[in-house]
Amino acid sequence: MAAAEAQIHDETEAERIERWRQEELERAGYASTDAAELASSSEVDLHTAIRLLEQGCEPELALKILL
Repeated sequence: MAAAEAQIHDETEAERIERWRQEELERAGYASTDAAELASSSEVDLHTAIRLLEQGCEPELALKILL
């Protein structure tokens, strides 16, 4: 494979933060796709999203509240 064909993607700081947010949301109990959607929204507060589940809110309802 030619060097031009081998593309290495260096993860940006923003991508690292989004990936970390998604991992934390999944750990809290959100489905992977829902966690990805929440993580990508800069308007969603991570702590609020996690707290909703910790206080017994169903993930589907939490999504409606947050988005």
